[in-house]
Amino acid sequence: QEKLVESGGGLVQPGGSLRLSCAASGFSLDHYSIGWFRQAPGKGREGVSCIVTTDNSTYYADSVKGRFTISMDTGKNIVYLQMTNLKPEDTAVYYCAADRRLVSWDIPDDFDEWGQGTQVTVSS
Repeated sequence: QEKLVESGGGLVQPGGSLRLSCAASGFSLDHYSIGWFRQAPGKGREGVSCIVTTDNSTYYADSVKGRFTISMDTGKNIVYLQMTNLKPEDTAVYYCAADRRLVSWDIPDDFDEWGQGTQVTVSS
């Protein structure tokens, strides 16, 4: 079956870096648009970034622009989210999601497949 598994989360100090991974099984990510979302307690699920396979275009939320970078390794079937200069407000559970045909990159309901999430905590 189609499955996404996130990894790479953890505890990091403000200003630090983490790289999240989204590994796919049962399908090839290079035929999908892949989004990263995050959700903090008491808040809605927020679009963080997205990469579109067909034209390699990328999208970023204003809150992470210039700090986060999304990329895809088609050989390993993994999408990465490199996060730098992390801030306490980045603390959340991060999810990756796949969509066959991108409509709105930051709308969770538009994505077909979801991982279970990985916790990112930014604290001193």
